[in-house]
Amino acid sequence: MDRADVQRLVSGVLSEFGLKFDPPGTDSDLRDIQAIYIEPGGMFDLLVDGSGQVVGSVGLCPVSDSVCELRKMYLIPGARGCGQGKRILEHALRRASELGFRRVVLETAFVLESAIALYERHGFRRYIPAHLSERCDAAYSLDLPPDKQGRSL
Repeated sequence: MDRADVQRLVSGVLSEFGLKFDPPGTDSDLRDIQAIYIEPGGMFDLLVDGSGQVVGSVGLCPVSDSVCELRKMYLIPGARGCGQGKRILEHALRRASELGFRRVVLETAFVLESAIALYERHGFRRYIPAHLSERCDAAYSLDLPPDKQGRSL
């Protein structure tokens, strides 16, 4: 995984919506994806087109044994409006269940209207967290349904 490609993706999408890319703060997690996402039991995946260009990303960062935070779900403009957002979100929710999480939380900015609509269509509901990242003004959560054995799907 090329960290520079991920940083370009995130920075580009944020600037498109007038939001600040913040490497020392909110986006410091991109400095060591392995340590922040993978090693604690989460995941970070990329959507790559046929030419090898990174066109999307999504991460699950563990908050506790049962809760993860959906982070860095971004798509370049050319990958939007064709079902890729739905695909990458559903992939992340499946992975959250497979990894044993029972709740997914996320923070976002109201300016990301299409993303918020997608989250709400998938059952995410607003809640008031104790703290929000500097560029975020809304938080959402989703309880994952248990399967027949009582585990998350």
